[in-house]
Amino acid sequence: MLKRQLIMEKASELFAEKGFEATSIQQITDHCGISKGAFYLSFKSKDELVVALIDHFMMQMISTIDHIVRNTPDDRLLYEFYYAIYHTFQKHSDFAKILIKEQAHTFNNELMVKMSYYDKVMENLILSMIERLYGDEAKQIKYDLIYCIKGFMNTYSQLFIFYNVPIDLDTLAKSLAEKTNLIAKHAGIPFITKDLAFMFNQPKNEEVTKEAIVEMIKQKIEEMEDSIEKESLILLKRELLEPSLSRAIVKGLIENLQSHSHCQWISYLLRKQFQF
Repeated sequence: MLKRQLIMEKASELFAEKGFEATSIQQITDHCGISKGAFYLSFKSKDELVVALIDHFMMQMISTIDHIVRNTPDDRLLYEFYYAIYHTFQKHSDFAKILIKEQAHTFNNELMVKMSYYDKVMENLILSMIERLYGDEAKQIKYDLIYCIKGFMNTYSQLFIFYNVPIDLDTLAKSLAEKTNLIAKHAGIPFITKDLAFMFNQPKNEEVTKEAIVEMIKQKIEEMEDSIEKESLILLKRELLEPSLSRAIVKGLIENLQSHSHCQWISYLLRKQFQF
């Protein structure tokens, strides 16, 4: 076994038992039967080791789910998706347990960024699955459905993480596939709009760029029927690219968007961009 792999396997055992913070490098090296010098040849720090373990765990899961979404027939897709998720949790329950606990109170910025990245990758895979399975039928509800599926994933994973009881994966996957279908086909009041989903996906403490706003406006123009709001968006997009209008006119165009439910987030971003 390669030394790096040995360290990751033995450290994972200790992290599951003690937690990330409570486990020292000395304890890891003792558990591996190696020197600290050998540890530092593989990892610069304990934080780097933690991130490597998360990468390994999440890359395996993401790769498996991506393959399932791309290759599984529609009538089996939801079942195979849920089965794979919980099979992974069952197989790696010790590490999954400590990972979830640590996320709740971590101050490791790199860890938070890493988990946020994998969360967005998973969201994109789920969205792809929803659009493939339901198409226009779930057009209004698909962003809510992403959060419903993620809620199922997180909540039911606690059965593996906090309760030492045998779980019938086949029945669980069938049950959650049925629930997801019911929501997708019968839910009628969406809460998470496309604009709200975009807002949630913005990096924390970072401004949305002018280029990103222009792309949002382009998409919105394509979706909307002719209206004052659509004309306002066209003029505002032009103003972002080639400024020529007075501030009073720009302010009035932005105000035209405020009352339109699907343009409120764009109007907020434009107010910040033009500093109103």
